[in-house]
Amino acid sequence: MMNHLLTTEAPSAAITKELTLRILGSLAQGQELQRINVRLWDGSYWPDAHPKAATIVLNRPSALKEMLLAGTEAGVGEAYIHSAFDVEGDVEAAFELADLIIAQTEGWSKKLKVGYQLHRLPDPEVAQNHSSRHFAHLNGQQHSLKRDRDAIRFHYDVSNDFYRLWLDPWMIYSCAYFSHRDDSLETAQINKLDHICRKLGLKPGDRLLDIGCGWGGLLIHAAKHYGIEGEGITLSENQAELARKRIYDAGLQDQVFVRLQDYRELQEWESYDAIVSVGMVEHVGMKKLPAYFQQVARLLKPGGLFMNHGIGLGPVPLPDQSGSFIDQYVFPDTDLLPIGQTLNLAESAHFEIRDVESLREHYALTLRHWVRRLEERHKDALQYVNEPVYRIWRLYMAGCAHNFQIGQLSVYQTLLAKLKPDGSSSAPLTRDDWYLLGRTP
Repeated sequence: MMNHLLTTEAPSAAITKELTLRILGSLAQGQELQRINVRLWDGSYWPDAHPKAATIVLNRPSALKEMLLAGTEAGVGEAYIHSAFDVEGDVEAAFELADLIIAQTEGWSKKLKVGYQLHRLPDPEVAQNHSSRHFAHLNGQQHSLKRDRDAIRFHYDVSNDFYRLWLDPWMIYSCAYFSHRDDSLETAQINKLDHICRKLGLKPGDRLLDIGCGWGGLLIHAAKHYGIEGEGITLSENQAELARKRIYDAGLQDQVFVRLQDYRELQEWESYDAIVSVGMVEHVGMKKLPAYFQQVARLLKPGGLFMNHGIGLGPVPLPDQSGSFIDQYVFPDTDLLPIGQTLNLAESAHFEIRDVESLREHYALTLRHWVRRLEERHKDALQYVNEPVYRIWRLYMAGCAHNFQIGQLSVYQTLLAKLKPDGSSSAPLTRDDWYLLGRTP
């Protein structure tokens, strides 16, 4: 943005500070910040030094230039990765400033004004480029088999030990289900596993397919407590290896197993009484969703139930996602749809929609647990990943918690039925049994 506006010499320290304060003031537009303040590199505060939920620390005079000059969400994220700024306290609260930045830089006239001021700030002492080790460089046609494998492995094959630090003991990497806001993460994740198993009406001998099975937590739980026989598929080698070990350690190798496989590679002669997909549909791609639902319908026995659990767009519009930090550094090639569009595609595959439940607040709570646990294990995390990766995960999870909290994102459990020729299915008449939390059979 405005690369032709270049300064010929670095401004003085006093001018740099004055410019920084002026830019912060223009971003705030006279609004009182409720949850954050900013500390400059010289120890001074803006707008004041009163304690707030979060303090954004500008580590160097070029910090705002590094954060804002690109004019993208990813640009702010990269500045954090490269330590141009830090966040002390509640990192989710810091997104109050992010919302102001978006509001005050949308539109070319605003970008030109802010861009002129930013160009007058000093350049960083060391040029910061994309960190190729952490930036998603994917090749080939989007949502081809190979590219989808690469995208999944980019995110999930970071390190099993890293994920183990901040996930619950069963390593469930999806929205938990809280019966009370003060539930522990462990309790809420078990609640979620039971909630899914109850919605699917699982019983001994049922054959269950888990698409995107992660580290096997749901399969193991369903086998131990509901007596199912099942299999899971994942594209992550790290996940598959650990899931198989956990299944063996639990003595369940004769009941369930995990394959390194894409859902498109499953054969039609394989059939299941129930199918579940938790946190995988986001990776399918908008253009591939019709084929995804058709494939699941082919694999499901008549009368069977399919639980599709995934993130979708919420009622509050997201800002322009071009240059998204998450797409470039965390989850490449993901597509999020409004729930109505997803349901239409499911119906086009002749599924009957039996139930839709939003767990939006539950995911905000889950992410806050993950962020806090990651922050508490910061030093331990650096045994498995470097500081930039730690920062990427801290920022992305806190940002997602914020998006769920304000309604830009939601997560939906959709229960779909494949009807028998006579119109019947295994769906219950009422929801009574679904909400018996903590009462595993």
